[in-house]
Amino acid sequence: MRTLKLPRTLFAGLALVTFSTAVFAAPPTPFTATYQVLRDGEAIGQATITLKSLGNGEYEYSNQMKGTSGLAAMLGINSSSITRFRWNNNAPETESYTYKLTGFKPKERVMQVNWSSNQVSVNDNKGAMSYAATPGMVDGNTMPLALGLGLASGNQNITLPVGVRQQVEHQQYKVQGAETVKVPAGSFQAERVTRTDSDKHFDAWFVKQYPLPVKLMQTEGGSMTLQLAQFSSP
Repeated sequence: MRTLKLPRTLFAGLALVTFSTAVFAAPPTPFTATYQVLRDGEAIGQATITLKSLGNGEYEYSNQMKGTSGLAAMLGINSSSITRFRWNNNAPETESYTYKLTGFKPKERVMQVNWSSNQVSVNDNKGAMSYAATPGMVDGNTMPLALGLGLASGNQNITLPVGVRQQVEHQQYKVQGAETVKVPAGSFQAERVTRTDSDKHFDAWFVKQYPLPVKLMQTEGGSMTLQLAQFSSP
């Protein structure tokens, strides 16, 4: 049986303008987005992403994936990624992140950020880690949202501090141009964005009306594609 390997987050997630201070658009508006999930071109599941305002500049960002067909359904593979972040200095900053994968080879990761001491603590199946936090740091789960907010501010080259297991990665993204994209939610004229500092393939297509990509493709953990099926906002 072929092993089904999923990336730690389906959106594996910016200090903006080229190097330093992050410049974002206005704080995000709560929403719910549903995506069709494909692996190697075959539909395997559905991802539901929600953003909730908790008040006082605090937000909860949730990404729930359920395997609905193929090996993902057969093995009962579901994942849950939940981030709590604050809107600070006109930018999102991660406060906590929890990831759980159930079914085949269960995994779990918890990240806590203490902004008083500027320390990140990570605990997962491989053990515990800690490292220094970076202002404006997000995590892999919220990276696509932060990227979309940066694009909404008119940035074409974006560098985002992303907290991973052992360190903060300063991930670099660049707008490559406009393309027509067809997804279950419709046909869009979108900006294609690629990651330029890594050999891990990452492409995302954004449109102005949505803070998240209408389509995302990445090769980390297998060839995964997410296609927007529905988006709603109060």
